[in-house]
Amino acid sequence: MPKNGLTVLTVDDDMINLRLLKSMLMKSGRVKEVVEAKNGSDAIDALKNRDDIDLILLDIIMPVMGGIEMLKVVRADANLKQLPVVMLTTDETKKGEALDIGANAFLMKPIRNDELFKKIDSVML
Repeated sequence: MPKNGLTVLTVDDDMINLRLLKSMLMKSGRVKEVVEAKNGSDAIDALKNRDDIDLILLDIIMPVMGGIEMLKVVRADANLKQLPVVMLTTDETKKGEALDIGANAFLMKPIRNDELFKKIDSVML
């Protein structure tokens, strides 16, 4: 884990979820910056423009490019494939597919603070 705090890319089409995640992450003192994207396509653009992202929190169901599609792109890119990805979902049925593609962990919505940081700790070791 970076000494000066994590830079986390949060990807969700629901602005309320994005704000909630950002609030939880920034209050922890372990995150220095939260980069927000409203779909997988915007998130891929953010990843192309930045090389300091430490972790992706990725919603599965989104318009334009969903989480499964974005995860495929990330895992196929030599520069990004080692990046930890935690999938966010209300739908357990996509879990197996996302794990097969290379998701590191899952969080069920609504996201609770203690569960969020347990998952972050487990994937950032």
